[in-house]
Amino acid sequence: MSVTGTAGTKGVPRAEREAQILDVAAAEIARVGYAGLSPATVATAAGVSKPLVYAYFGSKDGLYVACVQRAATALTEAIEVAISGPPSLAMAERTLAAVFTALEPRPHDWKVVFDRSHPHEGPAADAARATRGRIAQQAACGVGAFLGTRGLTDEKDSSAMTVVWMGMVTSLVDWWLRHPEESAAAMTARSHRLIAALA
Repeated sequence: MSVTGTAGTKGVPRAEREAQILDVAAAEIARVGYAGLSPATVATAAGVSKPLVYAYFGSKDGLYVACVQRAATALTEAIEVAISGPPSLAMAERTLAAVFTALEPRPHDWKVVFDRSHPHEGPAADAARATRGRIAQQAACGVGAFLGTRGLTDEKDSSAMTVVWMGMVTSLVDWWLRHPEESAAAMTARSHRLIAALA
């Protein structure tokens, strides 16, 4: 970001204006991915000028990276707290509750993190892969700790179960995005019921 200071436009503080632009950009990434992301479209939807978007974020890649990093912070910090507790089945419920709560203000953040339409190399790819890698590492850590309490220590068992867990979380979030009337609390309660049924 090349602009310094805290001044925004039309009396709006810079931090607030940046958040507004990122909100619009995240929704756009969720809709069309990196490939379809247009700073001009984001500027229009956010009610700012295209030069302002470039002044704040430098480039399309800069805008994308800012969205990914914001989403990454919200998600990984929430997940870290959830998996720091005892590795029981309740950890799965805590993790899902943390994910839903972190996403509630900006549900599109999940699709931002897991967008695959970015280039294979460069800052956009680096940011997205780093975030997905961090979440996968957290999943593997939680799954491994839980399986260890059941006497399962085979690395391939843990690897397979991590894939299953990530698929389940992604499927639940995707279902939630198709049902925006559902709150994070409702999704947490639903997850509790489903996990209890499986258990």
